[in-house]
Amino acid sequence: QVQLVESGGGLVQPGGSLRLSCVASGFTFSHHPMSWIRQAPGKGLEWVSRINTNSATIWYRESVKGRFTVSRDNAKNTLYLEMNRLKPEDTAIYYCARPIEGPIDSWDRGQGTQVTVSS
Repeated sequence: QVQLVESGGGLVQPGGSLRLSCVASGFTFSHHPMSWIRQAPGKGLEWVSRINTNSATIWYRESVKGRFTVSRDNAKNTLYLEMNRLKPEDTAIYYCARPIEGPIDSWDRGQGTQVTVSS
């Protein structure tokens, strides 16, 4: 059974930083590309970043490029998201996700961690 457990969220002022972590179990983590997705209040899920199995290829949505950095440690079955220069519009529940064929809301994902950017 796929399990994804996120941590590291919290309340931060605009311009601040947070580092999210996600520990995976129930599947061979090193064999799968992984993503971070988020859901802002009153909005649908949106894709934030994707990293392939060996970290050689990484994608970001345009609004987080240059501020967010995704990484993974296959030996620890852990996915990370370093978030810098946070903005109020980054406020959302952040989910670690294992992409599968189909729409984003069908992807395997954890329970999420809340990130709130506010002064």
